[in-house]
Amino acid sequence: MTQRHELTDYIEEQYGAAPDYPWEGDETSAVFRHKGSRKWFALMIRVRRDRLGLEGDEITDVINLRIADRILHDELIHRGGIFPSYHMNKRWWISVLMDGTVPIEIIEGLIDASYKATLTVKKGENRSC
Repeated sequence: MTQRHELTDYIEEQYGAAPDYPWEGDETSAVFRHKGSRKWFALMIRVRRDRLGLEGDEITDVINLRIADRILHDELIHRGGIFPSYHMNKRWWISVLMDGTVPIEIIEGLIDASYKATLTVKKGENRSC
């Protein structure tokens, strides 16, 4: 089973959020939303490796997650397999490779953090989720 499938199962079991495929004709980009607010807390997409600053132009799976703690965000993007987010606000979101580079347990913890970070957005905070 791929990390994409394992993480989809984790999100469905942990948060009751099924993948939503909002773009017509794109059956690979999956959005996971809060049930009430419909805010995104995770986005699984496929991107070219060079878009992440990696060598090659092969397609790879990533999951975009919101990290509310700026210090943690800055620490994470210096780890292998974690990057400033592709196609999202790079200040608040990260992209994590789903190719085994980052252990599944770490990604699950980051999903939990993203879920909590997107529960509510306080007045004056960044609303880019």
